[in-house]
Amino acid sequence: MTSSERPPTIDPVAAARWERNAPAASPWLHEEVGRRMAERLQWIKRAPQAWADWEAVRGGLQAHALVAQHYPQARSHVVEPQARRAAVAKERLAKPWWKRIAGSGAVEIGPVPAGGVQMLWSNMELHMAADPQALMREWLQALAVDGFLMFSCLGPDTLKELHALYAALGWPAPSHEFTDMHDWGDMLMQGGFAEPVMDMERITLAFETPQRLLQELRELGANLHPGRFAALRGRGWHARLQQELAQHLRAADGQLTLTFEIIYGHALKPLPRLGEQSAVSLSDMRAMLRGGRSRE
Repeated sequence: MTSSERPPTIDPVAAARWERNAPAASPWLHEEVGRRMAERLQWIKRAPQAWADWEAVRGGLQAHALVAQHYPQARSHVVEPQARRAAVAKERLAKPWWKRIAGSGAVEIGPVPAGGVQMLWSNMELHMAADPQALMREWLQALAVDGFLMFSCLGPDTLKELHALYAALGWPAPSHEFTDMHDWGDMLMQGGFAEPVMDMERITLAFETPQRLLQELRELGANLHPGRFAALRGRGWHARLQQELAQHLRAADGQLTLTFEIIYGHALKPLPRLGEQSAVSLSDMRAMLRGGRSRE
């Protein structure tokens, strides 16, 4: 794919359906990735006065708590577009009344004002977006000048064993394709971010049975590939799938293994270039008048 296009293997209708119906829970892998991403905050010198967690319920409520613990004096926003998950976030993240009055560690559920936060956190969401560049524009708008973005998502080596098995059997792909970290970096630059830093690692998960493996995949997401099998699968096919998984994904220790490539990204919101845009937000204009960092 080119970095100026939407992901070519994501069906927007399927992506919207998943966004509406995704479980209001944090999968184990999301929490683990969130924990690893939270460890990276120690490398960042600046401490935000306010930060936003984009879709925290799916991204990981335990991970949200780790970030809140790292920035105990910062106000946090939780952005949950779906009412069902917003209700879960409100219930799980509600603060005692005395903390709300003091403002220490306060949590606000809802949209973020333009330029309202100095850090935006998005854990394991970007790879499910049909229009990731539109999502990046929302992130950029929410960030104050010199604010920073922290995100994670799945990379192209994810489920490589499952893709190889489906291809060998002549079946349609089991998932949509996942974007390379270099393309994410290009999209961040094109979207107005600066100084993107990308990193990746691979995590191998092991499962005792095909049933447990499939359960984990259902919790993690859905197949958004436009060429996925369009109808319902029967019991015979499902039994065949479990048989093939047990035969071809088994490691030497007897466990069934799957690879997940995890991409981590960090980028800054720079001062706007007045010559390249017709409107500047009030918060950005204030930052410019205060003499923020100059940029070419």
